[in-house]
Amino acid sequence: QLQLVESGGGLVQPGGSLRLSCEASGFNFNFYAIAWFRQAPGKEREAVACISSTNGRTIYSDSVKGRFTISRDNAKSTVYLQMSSLEPEDTGVYSCAAENGACYYYSSAEGWDGMDYWGKGTLVTVSL
Repeated sequence: QLQLVESGGGLVQPGGSLRLSCEASGFNFNFYAIAWFRQAPGKEREAVACISSTNGRTIYSDSVKGRFTISRDNAKSTVYLQMSSLEPEDTGVYSCAAENGACYYYSSAEGWDGMDYWGKGTLVTVSL
């Protein structure tokens, strides 16, 4: 069964860190770029980071650059999002998604809608 399952969300204080995981099954993980998106309450979903399948190239949104790191472990079919220096504005549901090859649709106007597979998300709350 094809699945993307996120984990690692929770409540963290401002300035703290969290590591999210996205575990894939049911498709050839090694051939897919994996991206993280987030959606804050009352706001549109936004792209956060993406890692390609071929050369491990990474892309970050300006709002998280320098604070978040995306990585992948192909042996475990898992992508990680290490989040540091968290701010209340980082609060939201974080979801991973997959697209064949490089981070093409992630970087395009289609974004989330252009991906091939989607997870259900994990909630991150940054608050005192």
